[in-house]
Amino acid sequence: MSANPQRPCDDCQSSFDRRSFLQSVGGTVLTGLAAQAIWAPASSALYAAPSKSSAAESAAGRLFASLNESQKKTLVFPFDHELRSKVNANWHITKPLVRDDFFTKEQRALVTEIVKNVTTPDGYERIVKQTEYDDGGIGGYSIAMFGSPDSDKFQFELTGRHLTLRADGNSVDKAAFGGPIVYGHGEEDPKENLFSYQTKQVNEVFGALDAKQAKAALLPKAPNEAAVPIQGAGKTYPGLAISELSADQRALVEKTLKTLLGPYRSEDVDEVFEILKASGGIDQLHLAFYQQGDLGDDRVWDIWRVEGPAFVWHFRGAPHVHAYVNIGTIG
Repeated sequence: MSANPQRPCDDCQSSFDRRSFLQSVGGTVLTGLAAQAIWAPASSALYAAPSKSSAAESAAGRLFASLNESQKKTLVFPFDHELRSKVNANWHITKPLVRDDFFTKEQRALVTEIVKNVTTPDGYERIVKQTEYDDGGIGGYSIAMFGSPDSDKFQFELTGRHLTLRADGNSVDKAAFGGPIVYGHGEEDPKENLFSYQTKQVNEVFGALDAKQAKAALLPKAPNEAAVPIQGAGKTYPGLAISELSADQRALVEKTLKTLLGPYRSEDVDEVFEILKASGGIDQLHLAFYQQGDLGDDRVWDIWRVEGPAFVWHFRGAPHVHAYVNIGTIG
């Protein structure tokens, strides 16, 4: 895999034999879209969540303390600033890049430490490979901080091409990951793409459906990939209700959710499942696959969506992947 920071992120046209490919490795990519506010914070905290003393948040606090006044004027915003509630698959929330002389060597190391600590070793390795390909490494990304670690509300955010990550120590209650995130990879060769293993896993669920279930789950056209607002209870969601599945099928869905969450630290994953439990469990989720964008016409569905009252995971894998994740409750 070779880096190509200048490669455009336009839709591509390709065909390939992915039946054999999806048995081994997979991939994702994200593209730039207009920033949009899609998540509203709630008020009461859940038990399982990162804290101010978690490893990533501790490193973010040390990074904040190391900033001089000039840096703070550029990087630090009030906690309720509108930029914190926006998400975009290809933007820089502030202008200085981590690799710029604007930051010291120690500050750049702290940014890397934060990224390591909001991910698992596998997740971090994927982010390193993705950022190196897409923009020359984590140094090609930018950071912002909202609020102060000395207060109850503080969030670190990393943005750039095909990546948004947050660390907030549960400053935003009932919002997994501190708010919506995006992930991806600009590699257009599916054999080199980093996240298609997720499509393989989700399609394993589709393969376990009977004819009636598959008909309900498979829809012709996907919604806007970036439209992932938390809707709450009593809404209509696309696709097949997980409550309609057998116990074995529901167990496969739970395995799939754990696979999707695999790149992220256990504290965030625990919060995701607390949020799911509080919103009625996985039986409240729906799973949709889309005929649109079936690469190679092989019926390995490249665009899929998992959605429920407090959970949206939209994965557009054709002609390359754009993934938007928003998990939380409204209240």
